[in-house]
Amino acid sequence: MNRRNFLLKSVGFLIGSYFGLNSFSKAFAKEKHRNHTAGQPRIALIIDDIGFSLSHARQFLNLGVPITFAILPRLVYSYDLALEIHDNGHEILLHQPMEPYNIDCFDPGPGALYVGDGPDRIESIIEENIADVPYAVGVNNHMGSRFTEAYQEIRQVLENVKKRDLFFVDSFTSSHSMGYRTAKKLQMPATGRNIFLDNLHDESSIYVQLDKLKRHSKKYGHAVGIGHPFPETVHTVGRFVEYIKDSDISLVHVSDVL
Repeated sequence: MNRRNFLLKSVGFLIGSYFGLNSFSKAFAKEKHRNHTAGQPRIALIIDDIGFSLSHARQFLNLGVPITFAILPRLVYSYDLALEIHDNGHEILLHQPMEPYNIDCFDPGPGALYVGDGPDRIESIIEENIADVPYAVGVNNHMGSRFTEAYQEIRQVLENVKKRDLFFVDSFTSSHSMGYRTAKKLQMPATGRNIFLDNLHDESSIYVQLDKLKRHSKKYGHAVGIGHPFPETVHTVGRFVEYIKDSDISLVHVSDVL
């Protein structure tokens, strides 16, 4: 598409992600609602982009609640943080970098996958990245707005994820992502992001998103929120944890809502 249409599409999706669910996520939510059995509402919080800083990750560990940490591979603290997070009883995902549309502006980082990569390269990259993130029980995509729309490539990724007995979480960085749907076709455990928490780095905005996450969990039985290791996010999540501690909502690892 031309630049103008791309920008319009991108802005529309980001606005949709922030103020509510995009169209595919709505369908995804309805599907999960049909399969939901009565029980306590559950919220799974995923913190992406772990690996750059020890202190930022530890602030989330100090909250003392179940959190799933998505660790980027091949960063200075990736391996050590995976060990520390596991020792603290939390769940770990490989935060697999994938090609975005606007790659001139956003570098997916080391260990990334690109549209056009063949099966051998995809397999070797995933194998090397998993080795750098010990105790990973699943995979979610970092960026990947272009890659997750490429059916052949995303299927090859998911086949590799499945054969390693890992699950997949679709971050839905594209409203046209093939990730979740392909995972279900492969009959592997999978789920998807419902709400991005911190597109705006402002505590009041983040709290609004957490409230949406709470309401989504009450309506559909569970909800998956993705945030990042920002000071504003950890402070607001801490407030939210205090707010719901006497409610019927439980915080769980993302494997509990597959």
